[in-house]
Amino acid sequence: MCLAAAGIWVTVDGDSFMKVLPPFTDHFQTHVNVGIFSITIGAVMTLLGLLGCCGAQKESKCLLIMFFSIILVICIAETAAAIVALVYSSYTEIILKTWATPGLKEQYGKDKILTDLWNSTMTTLQCCGFSNYTDFSESYYYEQNGALYPPTCCAGLQLFPCDDDNAGFSNVVGCYKQIVKIIQRNVNIVGGIAAGVTAIEVAAMGVSMYLYCYLDKKAT
Repeated sequence: MCLAAAGIWVTVDGDSFMKVLPPFTDHFQTHVNVGIFSITIGAVMTLLGLLGCCGAQKESKCLLIMFFSIILVICIAETAAAIVALVYSSYTEIILKTWATPGLKEQYGKDKILTDLWNSTMTTLQCCGFSNYTDFSESYYYEQNGALYPPTCCAGLQLFPCDDDNAGFSNVVGCYKQIVKIIQRNVNIVGGIAAGVTAIEVAAMGVSMYLYCYLDKKAT
C-alpha cells in the first residue's frame, strides 16, 4: 500500500517530484512511468495478499498453490536482484555521479528546491558536492558568485571567501562518501529489514503449503 501511495504521489505531483531530480527532467522524463510502475507493484502485492487470505478462507487448493507459486517467484527475483546489486555495486558511484553532477552544475543556485535540498544535505552531513568541491567548478553558482564555492565547501576550517585555494585547503569530503558511511553504520538495520521481509515471505509459503497438504489429505 505504501508503494502504491508513493506511486500515486509521483504520478499526480510529478512536477514537484522532478524538481528534486533535475537531470532526469531534460533527458528521460520517466517519472510518470515510475509512478505507474509503483502503483502497479503496490496493487499486485495487495491483491496477492487478498489471494492468500481468500484461498485460506475458501479452502481452495488452486488459490493456495497459485499464492505459493507467486511468492516463490518473488523470492527468486529478490535473490537475483540482490546478487546483481552485489556484483555491480562498484558501478554505483559512477551511476549516481552521472545523475547528481549535472544538477549541481546547471541548477544549484538557480532552482530553489534543488538548492535547498543540497544545502540541507551538505550542512547536515558536513560535506561538499557529490565527490568534492570541484563538482561546482564552472557551475552556474560558481559563475554567478564570482568564482566562489558554497560556504559549506570551506566550513571545515572556516576559511572565507570560499575560493579555489580555500576550498582545496579545507578538504571537505563529498556527500557520497558521507552517505556511504551512514549506510555502513546502518547496514545491520538494512540487513535486518531484508531478513524480516524474507522471513515473512518464507512463512507465507510455508503456511500456504501446509494448508494445501492439509486440504489434499482431507479430500482423500
